[in-house]
Amino acid sequence: MSQTDPPTIDAPPVPAGIDAPRVTAWFAEHVPGVVAPLTFSLIAGGRSNPTFRVVDAAGHAFALRRPPLHHVLPTAHDMAREYKVMTGLGPTAVPVPVTYGLCQDEAVNGAPFYVMEFVDGHILRTTGQAEAAFDQAGRARIGPNLAGTLAQLHAVDLDAAGLSDLGRHEGYVARQLRRWTEQYRQMVVPGVDHGGLVEQVGETLASAIPPQRETSIVHGDYRLDNAVLDDRGAVRAVLDWEICTLGDPMADVGLLMVYWTDPEDTVVALLDGGATTAPGFSRRAEVLAAYAAASGRDVADIDYFTAFGYWKLACILQGVYARYLAGAGSGDHNSVEAFPDQVGRLAQLAADRLAGR
Repeated sequence: MSQTDPPTIDAPPVPAGIDAPRVTAWFAEHVPGVVAPLTFSLIAGGRSNPTFRVVDAAGHAFALRRPPLHHVLPTAHDMAREYKVMTGLGPTAVPVPVTYGLCQDEAVNGAPFYVMEFVDGHILRTTGQAEAAFDQAGRARIGPNLAGTLAQLHAVDLDAAGLSDLGRHEGYVARQLRRWTEQYRQMVVPGVDHGGLVEQVGETLASAIPPQRETSIVHGDYRLDNAVLDDRGAVRAVLDWEICTLGDPMADVGLLMVYWTDPEDTVVALLDGGATTAPGFSRRAEVLAAYAAASGRDVADIDYFTAFGYWKLACILQGVYARYLAGAGSGDHNSVEAFPDQVGRLAQLAADRLAGR
């Protein structure tokens, strides 16, 4: 190489799960204005469907979602479903990323995938992130904003959004109990034994299901770190619609209560960093009150739905750990090896909540 030749710049490595030439060709055909070449990077934080940041030569950023590389359960990781939900919610008051295209031809990338807007903003998982991004006044706005956005989701007109066929309208909790019990059983991990506690709690939940008074979209994993916030603490986008369906809106509220940690709680280690323990954040009870005020909904059954949230999270973590052991751990591996203990602790928290403790 002569002194006048430009230096060689190595292209960044392509992460597992991306066939760069074929995906680039698909982008060129389906995403208006994209400029090749594309660079791909895995976005940290997801423990299920891997999400990749895609940047074109003009600096435009996109997000690509695909299923895990291995150990995919039937009916799980449905790219078309996620894409349909976000596309249907696009014209509503619910903030979601703009969707650009869905690819169901597995010859392109080995599995279906979809492409959406990459939404800039704050995703809070730890107290450090919360304190760096917001002052106490900003943190105080986040809980009510998150609760209000959830109320907007639960108020969506299913027919107008084209989502009335997303799932059955009745019997949501009973179906969820059957589904997650079966998936927990499928994800048996040798050497890990919870003494039947997960199954026992599932049976107790099944025997005490509150009447389903209404049907709405249910996100299924609604929590602070599945939202992108702007600089004032408003929700710019709700992410991770992987297990969205139709059902009882209180299930989303119960899971939000599970993840919304108060400073004196002893279960912070089970959750992702306890961001909401930072000074200024609303208390869990205040977030619940904000949701009740925004939605006009009766939240008297919150203890049952919080227990249901703990139990469902236990089943989900069992599945994540099994996929991790099978080599399908795309995404954030932090604390994964502690999941077997956490599954048992979450099941016990559910049992305690059902018993009024």
